[in-house]
Amino acid sequence: MPEHNTLSGNRQSKLSALTSLSAPLTRRGFLKRAAVATGAIAVPCLIPGSALGLNGAVPPSERIILGGMGVGGRGTGVLNWMLPEKDVQFVAICDAKKSQREAIKRLVDGKYENKDCKMYRDMREFLATRTDIDALLIATGDRWHATAATMAMRAGKDVYSEKPSSMTVAEGQAVVAAAKRYGRIYQTGTQRLSEDNFTFANELLRTGRLGKVHTVRAHIAPWDAAEMKFDWLPAEPEPPKDEVDWDQWLGPCPWRPYNSAYTRGGWRGYYDFHTSCIGEWGAHTFAQCQFAIGATDTSAIQYGYVNNPTGDGMVTVFPNGVKMVLSRGDQWWHGSCGVRYEGTEGWVAVADGYSKPEVSNPALMADFSKLVKDYMARTERPMSHVRNLFDCIKSRRLTVANPEVMHRSMSTVHAANICMWLKRDMKYDSVKEEFVNDVEANRLRSRAQRAPWII
Repeated sequence: MPEHNTLSGNRQSKLSALTSLSAPLTRRGFLKRAAVATGAIAVPCLIPGSALGLNGAVPPSERIILGGMGVGGRGTGVLNWMLPEKDVQFVAICDAKKSQREAIKRLVDGKYENKDCKMYRDMREFLATRTDIDALLIATGDRWHATAATMAMRAGKDVYSEKPSSMTVAEGQAVVAAAKRYGRIYQTGTQRLSEDNFTFANELLRTGRLGKVHTVRAHIAPWDAAEMKFDWLPAEPEPPKDEVDWDQWLGPCPWRPYNSAYTRGGWRGYYDFHTSCIGEWGAHTFAQCQFAIGATDTSAIQYGYVNNPTGDGMVTVFPNGVKMVLSRGDQWWHGSCGVRYEGTEGWVAVADGYSKPEVSNPALMADFSKLVKDYMARTERPMSHVRNLFDCIKSRRLTVANPEVMHRSMSTVHAANICMWLKRDMKYDSVKEEFVNDVEANRLRSRAQRAPWII
């Protein structure tokens, strides 16, 4: 019987054509034989200019692949800052809410004119499967920021985390440790550290033009209170998991019954989910003040209790002796997230909506452009918070709002909250990161986290 041939007739004939040729093998002959063996057809190879970086396009090898988690109203604003960056490509969204996943997909697909943005409900699946993603935009509510950032960095992602970026001192420590251990780039969303008006105010202070600075004032949110609510909203029937994954939405927080108001922003003011009116804007303004006075590697060490529900008027003191006063009202500025720096030679105040900062003496404004340009040249940082992140992802340099800046300013937020909750003056050791001789306060530096969201 004939031997059984396992090769198809077409493949066998091509192989025979190659093996039966005995002429010397020239380069042309080799290419001809290879064409016969593979069935290849000689056609022009057209490579799009975008793949080569032509006409201003960024080649794929230089693009930062970006994903998002919990990108709602505020996060959509940040994403809209990021999408125009030519070296960034957003590819996937993870969200516990189907409506929000779909909203971001529509936005991103509309930007790129395709249907490529992928959607995920489960954070663990998202991180485990999307190994192509370089960086993650985290814009959930307060409860998730530090946990998601830590998980993302462990998975090899760089991070942009909206503020307030931690719920406790311990969470801030976890973010700092993860960034250091896994060599990740991190930026917290205190974007006023990358805006020219606020940068100018900081530089006035740094260059000594205000004289010896003795007091800085920081805006806290004029809604809610420092005194948090410890109850929860009444239970409603849970929707299907694909519509709202309630377990994912809660994350590390204690289990609470589902109520749709939470998923529409109604979590603010509750101890389980929020960092109070102090954290709401203090996450911004404390970072601004500490950056200005050179206290980004420490926290306030004294906190004076004020007998009101909000913390308005609380005086904190830093190791260098500068006082930071919390202000709920706008007597020191107009607009949101204001700061004011006061020294022996004058003062400067700025908030959102200013065309230029307010100063005690018009002569202080003479070098506005020069001070901002000098800062940019000295630090190699642009006046764009998201661009600073992307530049640092490429260079591996520290961002302006790096983990230490976030953690130390948020520790001041947490200590101020604890002072208000326990209704007494406090001292904080910023080296040991603990309250001095106050066991009850030290217990509040951390919270129990619900499995499996434990960092």
